[in-house]
Amino acid sequence: MVKWNGMAVVFGEVLVEEGPSAPVVGGAPFNVARHLAAFMAPPLLITRIGDDRNGAAVRAELERFVIPDAGLQVDPMEETGRAVAERHGGAPRLALLPRQAYDFIDPQAAAAAVADGGHHDTVYFGTLVQREERSRLALTAVLDATAALRFLDLNLRPGQATEAIVTKSLTMADVLKVNEEELQALFQWYFQIGPNDAALSQDEVHAACRALMDRFSLQALIVTLGHRGSVYFGADGSYVATRDNPVPPFVIDTAGAGDAFSAVFMLGRARGWPLETTLARANEFAGAICAVSGAVPGDMGFYDKWVARWRETAA
Repeated sequence: MVKWNGMAVVFGEVLVEEGPSAPVVGGAPFNVARHLAAFMAPPLLITRIGDDRNGAAVRAELERFVIPDAGLQVDPMEETGRAVAERHGGAPRLALLPRQAYDFIDPQAAAAAVADGGHHDTVYFGTLVQREERSRLALTAVLDATAALRFLDLNLRPGQATEAIVTKSLTMADVLKVNEEELQALFQWYFQIGPNDAALSQDEVHAACRALMDRFSLQALIVTLGHRGSVYFGADGSYVATRDNPVPPFVIDTAGAGDAFSAVFMLGRARGWPLETTLARANEFAGAICAVSGAVPGDMGFYDKWVARWRETAA
């Protein structure tokens, strides 16, 4: 077997979003993998698809972004993940279907893909893929197969992750990335700080973040703040607030901004960028994704300007 020396392992769901327009291949881990590949750092993507038309669409995206299929599993029975449009109160939303191929990632095959893939810098994972026991076991097998940094992008979906799954994920993570809503959910679960309680001061929020890190022995906590940037808490007491995130001239779609942030953060860590530079670039790129339709740009040339800009900044 040819060894794949990928920078990162990306573990998780891939699904096809079937909305009012043409179907779109997505899922947070898949978005992260495509960004990394577009920046010439293709990861080892570990996921599972069905032997069906949507699975063929996933394979086409892998080929388009030149992502190796060493970690791709094909399920002979379950279908490729789908999110279908539903209406609630007149507003459409995408509902995740149960028992999809990504719920049944094979642990032995997943661990073997990592073991055969050489050195890896980071393992990226979330919570949606853990809703069924088989994929939870596969994630544990992957984490046991490498000493890479464990990056948890919490990415909570309503009704898709229990408190027990989140708690287990936090105990496995080294770095946690959340948005403000997800941070509030963690505060409520672990510190009984509810949304209807008196607003916390900035110092109290910071103290709660530090307490969360201590509780789960995290090396770092990253909180994304949308157009207001992000904040980074390090276990060594470091604190970096990046607030120069430029707002795009027009926002088309905020979907995928968090995935873009995660991808560039992982990219910067692997390439040895200073922390402040990594966070600033992750913020800026995430903001730019909000100015395009969909979670991932359709034009591969979109990435060229970022590569050129970062090269000029380094010079």
